[in-house]
Amino acid sequence: MINLNVQNETSRLRAVVLGTAKSNGPIPLEKEAYDPKSLEHIKAGTYPLEKDMIVEMEALNDVLKKYDVKVYRPNVIENYNQIFSRDIAFVIEDKLFKSNILPDREKEIEAIQYVLDQIDENKIIKTSDDIHFEGGDVMLWNNHIFIGTYKGDDYEKQITARTNMKGVNFIKKMFPNKIVKEFDLIKSNTNARENALHLDCCFQPVGTNKAIIHKEGFKDVNDYNYLVNLFGLENLFHITKDEMYQMFSNVFSISPEVVISERSFTRLNNWLRAQGFIVEEIPYAEISKQEGLLRCSTMPLIRD
Repeated sequence: MINLNVQNETSRLRAVVLGTAKSNGPIPLEKEAYDPKSLEHIKAGTYPLEKDMIVEMEALNDVLKKYDVKVYRPNVIENYNQIFSRDIAFVIEDKLFKSNILPDREKEIEAIQYVLDQIDENKIIKTSDDIHFEGGDVMLWNNHIFIGTYKGDDYEKQITARTNMKGVNFIKKMFPNKIVKEFDLIKSNTNARENALHLDCCFQPVGTNKAIIHKEGFKDVNDYNYLVNLFGLENLFHITKDEMYQMFSNVFSISPEVVISERSFTRLNNWLRAQGFIVEEIPYAEISKQEGLLRCSTMPLIRD
């Protein structure tokens, strides 16, 4: 049995589902793109190649194994994108929530059924189709649950809006003793520099009291100020619009001391080291062209 336990973003990782880039399928058509960054690279002819993404994901797998993390991989579905395991499910405390994700991606959860079979079925939560959330929008921080959402009236038209207020309220009801704080994010179907696809595209805690943040990713400055008050301005690493586009906030913590980061994120990696972190640098720039990075490709099951 897998005894789920995730209380925050940075405690020592013991077990994780890591996506796969194998048999990733053909380059999508423009009309098939789920986000503006993928669309940009489809149009430019720079969409990432499967062979390059496999190398990147294996580099991540190698670091996880180096730290003795139990890694589960999805069963490979032919010609299907299975990189971003964070989208399909996420764990809060000892419960696994199945996401109501884009209909085209429903097979992805079937590919980890062998993992779900090792979890107490009473701990697996499925919701009705009108309740939307994805793991990239849900972030645990001890007594807080941070959730990215989109409150605009045009939610249905925003393919980049993945978590609705029904999803937020569902989690509020499930965890009445937690402070569930939602953040209204900026969204754009067409401009990747104006789009926070998920909360982890513009914010993520690291260590025990620090975080990476993009102020302009929040529609309401009060939401940004809430995090400033919680973490302290001196503990926040502010990223620019271009750095958000490069996915600087989408690193992944193995422990409070160890962060996996993209090797080209020089400014961030230098700051992390100056704060005393061990930074494991790997290549992940090709995968980032699909508007996802390290946190997006991982779905933690157990942290100490």
